[in-house]
Amino acid sequence: MIPAINRERLAATFTELCEISSPSRKEGVIAARLKEKFAALGADSIYEDGSAAKTGAESGNLIIRFNGNQPTQEGLFFSCHMDTVGPADGVKVLRTGDIFTSRGNTVLGGDDKSGITAILELLTILKEQKSPHPMIEVVVTTCEEIGLLGAKNLEYQQLRTTYGYALDSSGIDLVIVGAPAANKIDIKIKGLAAHAGLCPEAGINALALAARALNGLRLGRLDEESTCNFGLIQGGVATNIVPDQIILKGEVRSHSTEKLALYTKEILDTFERTVADWQATPATGDQRPSIAFDVVDDYPALAIAGDTPVIKRIQKASELAGKTLQYIVAGGGSDANIFCGYGLPTAIVATGMNKVHTVDEQLDLSDLVSLTELLHALATTPS
Repeated sequence: MIPAINRERLAATFTELCEISSPSRKEGVIAARLKEKFAALGADSIYEDGSAAKTGAESGNLIIRFNGNQPTQEGLFFSCHMDTVGPADGVKVLRTGDIFTSRGNTVLGGDDKSGITAILELLTILKEQKSPHPMIEVVVTTCEEIGLLGAKNLEYQQLRTTYGYALDSSGIDLVIVGAPAANKIDIKIKGLAAHAGLCPEAGINALALAARALNGLRLGRLDEESTCNFGLIQGGVATNIVPDQIILKGEVRSHSTEKLALYTKEILDTFERTVADWQATPATGDQRPSIAFDVVDDYPALAIAGDTPVIKRIQKASELAGKTLQYIVAGGGSDANIFCGYGLPTAIVATGMNKVHTVDEQLDLSDLVSLTELLHALATTPS
């Protein structure tokens, strides 16, 4: 049976958390406040890992454990991240009826404080009603918004549960069961500087080489499973100097690891061929352009089959809670990709947040209530 959710307490917690500034790497204040809240709820263990030394954050990731009173039932974890994108300093929450927004010059912070709020309310209800439940672990990461750095450096050996749910997606009543893997690609093209007005023929224009290579690539949606984008370019000194170095930063994503490797190679081959085909002139002599690559395996693919315990559990819970969930495949990466890569199947659950990463971000309290009801069913339904 799903209990009545205390809407005003939920709203107050959400407002409090959103108004604690926590941009990536500056999560110290919110981490301390979350420790206080979980301690007040009777957590059996509150552990801050040593990831801050690697991420540069003010805090490590938090792993909180509630042992529960059903040792024969399989436990589960819930995951959220405590950092937000900017602008995030001085957030003031504006409530209009049941709709929460910021006052317009910052993000709201529902990404991902909506998920944290629902977890805190769930644990409050379990404590108040002395409800039977198995072990519940809560993982709250840092630096998710700048490359999933907290999750990548989490001390996974501290976890005792083997699967869980990342509360981190827009919309409501959605469960993400598939997300792509990604490679980050940095390309450095080295040319030769020359005065662009006096002797341009003596230079090797690295920007022109980069443009020629990009023109030979397929960008955007490559197929139904894959995408490619170059989003950053750096280089050049002045308009009257032939640019001697250009750095490009891009990415390839695919739900297929084979296609990810294939498209990554296609990009590198295109750039190498472009540089190799460059034709020297008498003015450049023996000088030739060069190229260097740095390819980083950013995160693995997320693919969860419908017959796995993590999906069976949420299907059962949603039926008991009277909710109809939609199971979808998404195009973005999250902490859940990293968890899955460590052998911890993690489905992503939508929290009701909307228009995230903008100053127009908003959240409906009714969606937050619905999320909390689903979490209660997940925590109390026998696995």
